Amino acid sequence: MSDLSAERQTRSLVLEAMRAVLSDDHNYERGLAALNDLVDRVVREEGASGLRAFATALSLALATALERIAQEQRLAAEELVDVWFAE
Repeated sequence: MSDLSAERQTRSLVLEAMRAVLSDDHNYERGLAALNDLVDRVVREEGASGLRAFATALSLALATALERIAQEQRLAAEELVDVWFAE
């Protein structure tokens, strides 16, 4: 598989993961189960390197979204991350 093809596949998996989690506002467990199934499929079909690519792409997608939101709110993205992920 070419690098471009692998990148497209990973991007497709990230989109599928996001849709799984966001698909049903009233059933968190169903979205989480769909995400877990997807991660299991990535591990089964692509192994550790596929999981690494998936996790990296998912993290980059989240960071991009947070940067856009931070910019709209006139905050530094790092500040927004600290607020969103504060325990």
